[in-house]
Amino acid sequence: MNDLTLEGITKRFGNKTVLRDVNLRFPPDSVNCVMGPSGCGKTTLMRIIAGLEVPDGGRITGRPEKISFVFQEDRLCEDFSALANIRLVTGGILPDEDIEKCLISLGLEGSTRRPVRELSGGMKRRVTIARALCFRPELLILDEAFKGLDEERKQMTMDRVLEEKKDRIIICVTHDPAEAEYMGGKLILLDGPEKAGT
Repeated sequence: MNDLTLEGITKRFGNKTVLRDVNLRFPPDSVNCVMGPSGCGKTTLMRIIAGLEVPDGGRITGRPEKISFVFQEDRLCEDFSALANIRLVTGGILPDEDIEKCLISLGLEGSTRRPVRELSGGMKRRVTIARALCFRPELLILDEAFKGLDEERKQMTMDRVLEEKKDRIIICVTHDPAEAEYMGGKLILLDGPEKAGT
């Protein structure tokens, strides 16, 4: 697995430049926390990294094939169980027993086979994170992934994510300095279209 490298990334929407000349490198086995004010382009940058948006300038090299993206919305199938939601993305390769272990490790014991619509917001958030982990990505992008979790659940969930650091790149977008400090790793400050640095 190679470094994921961004060189001169620029993105515009109409006449508005959201990102200008962003240069970053993400090595394997790394945790990276991206912070910055609302509207500075954090989510846009994550979408470009994942290949969901095309930059107007610059290039990306070393993008891995297996990418999990935890969006700010849960994007779950509400009528399916937590287990079935994860089975959808693992393609039947991961045994149900392993999926349930991941869900239980995130505090969802007893809820793995309930329809997602019956779960609380915090429980849905943890199902979403479990889904991303069970895909076993080489690149894991977390966009405000821990928002809405109480402190105990948040810490437990962050611990579980950090257990998956080996052989992958983790990029975590957050507004919370305490989250960034807890996750550790490299801190990237995104200050709008003028600059991005560490």
